[in-house]
Amino acid sequence: MSPDFEIRRGKSESPAERIDYELPPDRIAQAPATPRDAARLLVLERASGRVHHARVRDLPQWLEPGDLLVRNTTRVLAARLRGQKVTGGAAEALLLGPTEVPGVLRALVRCGGRLRPGLKLQFVGGGLSLDAEVTEIESDEGTVTLRFSGDTDPYALGETPLPPYIRRDHADVEDAERYQTVYAREPGSVAAPTAGLHFTQGLLRRIRALGIETADVLLHVGIGTFRPLRDEDLARGRLHEEWCELTPECAAAVRATRAREKRVIAVGTTSTRVLESHTAPDGELQPGAGPTDLLLAPGSEFRTVDALFTNFHLPGSSLLLLVAGFAGRESMLAAYADAIAEGYRFYSYGDAMLIV
Repeated sequence: MSPDFEIRRGKSESPAERIDYELPPDRIAQAPATPRDAARLLVLERASGRVHHARVRDLPQWLEPGDLLVRNTTRVLAARLRGQKVTGGAAEALLLGPTEVPGVLRALVRCGGRLRPGLKLQFVGGGLSLDAEVTEIESDEGTVTLRFSGDTDPYALGETPLPPYIRRDHADVEDAERYQTVYAREPGSVAAPTAGLHFTQGLLRRIRALGIETADVLLHVGIGTFRPLRDEDLARGRLHEEWCELTPECAAAVRATRAREKRVIAVGTTSTRVLESHTAPDGELQPGAGPTDLLLAPGSEFRTVDALFTNFHLPGSSLLLLVAGFAGRESMLAAYADAIAEGYRFYSYGDAMLIV
């Protein structure tokens, strides 16, 4: 096992802490692989724990005719606004979505000094300027409601909301394109479903030519994806809510895959959450749309997903807990240790993992 990799143990630790690991900072990818499918691919066999090393472009060799790839078609919003307090000092907002009041949006705000109702901000971007006022403090983590003046769409001033571990002052033109999947359609996320970032149109054509089916779900990634798991989340066994949809067409595609005794392969943890959120205890899929707060972890039953294509995730995150639940904690930790020893790149712009 790599000396940089640590499994933290102890009766007082939470389940999230017990699947923590140490990652050298230089393994955090700051830019995506070019082309997308040139990223490395670690393949983990769940039954044996055996690991294989490949490239994402090699993915078709691990799939079979009749398998079904399920993708999340959410589109990332230009949700990061930059500006200042009208009294001076830089300010930044991550727009989290509308409230029931027209012109008022929820946002995560960072600025010098104390956040308070009545605080006035001015944001600039895209040659536009827009005033906003804090109307309510929702949490001590910086979540507020902002009332925007005028008719300008706040997202018209925004930029791609790269995660904080990607170290650059501003997202650039390349990020605006590369931090979206090639099949993104419905705007609504503040972070990308990162497993899907590895697919190119060419790779998808090769996959379809081999008789491998695709189906689409929708989950809008929310602010909870940035936050470490909280004790209260684990205590109640539920996560932050995210809006998702499973269509009748996707449910039918899964049933057809089951009928031909082939695999349902989720592209990412978000697709996994949609499928498992809409699976009844008897295994029947129930189409529908609405919020999900499903927490998947070691001990959870995965009733629909047979294989998972995913990225390498942050320590202490709900995403890592889901992967540990699907792959098995010890197998996942061993595979992560192998990835670190082999020089894989981690997180949103990093390499990929296929668990079969």
